[in-house]
Amino acid sequence: MKLFPAIDLYEGKAVRLLRGEYDKMTIYSETPAEVAKSFASVGTDYLHVVDLEGARDGTTANLETIRQIISESGLKVEVGGGIRSEEVIKQYLAAGVLRVILGTAAITRSGFVEEMIAKYGEQIAVGVDIKDGMVAIKGWTEVSEKSCEDFCQELDSIGVKTIICTDISKDGLLAGTNMALYQELNAKFSMDIVASGGVTSIDEIRQLCKMGMYGAILGKALYAGAIDLAEALKVARGENL
Repeated sequence: MKLFPAIDLYEGKAVRLLRGEYDKMTIYSETPAEVAKSFASVGTDYLHVVDLEGARDGTTANLETIRQIISESGLKVEVGGGIRSEEVIKQYLAAGVLRVILGTAAITRSGFVEEMIAKYGEQIAVGVDIKDGMVAIKGWTEVSEKSCEDFCQELDSIGVKTIICTDISKDGLLAGTNMALYQELNAKFSMDIVASGGVTSIDEIRQLCKMGMYGAILGKALYAGAIDLAEALKVARGENL
């Protein structure tokens, strides 16, 4: 299983939100590239980056910071947050991003994901952010009328390779992840599923790994010291199961 340490960006800083609420923000570092390098130093290959301003406003406010992270860390970086046009996709791919994660546009723009998959293949992933069983959009500030299962079925049918699924109610609380949700999705769909939101312990990483999940994102648990990344990587690679 692949592990994706997370860096959420706001005004060029590494931050974390509580349940996606912008007024509940903690700043962890003024130098996100240094955080990325610290993750790389213990052996991770991947990094999950979210532009929080982009998610809310549809901008690329942290593009230069993301370029710096890629350049200095050497990690394979996936980026989400406000990617709602092909022009923005091109900007990120040109910056060296491994894949871009479509969110709001996957719901609000009919045919957009299918068109981008046809052009860019596995460089396109989709974020499925869940609030009370429904898909949330616009930086989690709005809830769509589409259910998680219906949306995943659509994505699977058009050839999406990877989804990043977040249970918003679990995000940033250090209270555990929604294991039942991931088990259900992993059983139903052929896509690579990345678990996100509330992964809090080595034991949860072990459970996700045994479940056959493609990947998991580690956020607040790393910053709060609840999970040691080096130990987590060993478990994800099949050691200490």
